[in-house]
Amino acid sequence: LEAWAFSFDLVDGRLPAAQGWIALIAAHVFVLFFALSWGVVVWVMLGEMFPNRIRAAALGVAASAQWIANWAITASFPSLADWNLSVTYVIYTAFAALSIPFVLRYVKETKGKTLEEMG
Repeated sequence: LEAWAFSFDLVDGRLPAAQGWIALIAAHVFVLFFALSWGVVVWVMLGEMFPNRIRAAALGVAASAQWIANWAITASFPSLADWNLSVTYVIYTAFAALSIPFVLRYVKETKGKTLEEMG
């Protein structure tokens, strides 16, 4: 929806009213669902996925990779948005969609396991 809303031409520097509301609501829905899912889960998952003998070092590397990826997205957004804001949202959506099969294939279920069993 965000990509669709930003595909319209600006009127006096603003989106048309309906598209503006859709963009605002879509952004808030994204933040809500991110906060209820990957925003929290990734940090819990990182703490559970490494064996005890390397957990501290591996978590440091993984957290650094997480912050570098966040920086790359933040740093690339302005230039991508200047190029084409609507396509930028489509690109980010495509990467989010690609994460689903990755998680289903490679992320192990940890429910009911001890930390020692998870590594």
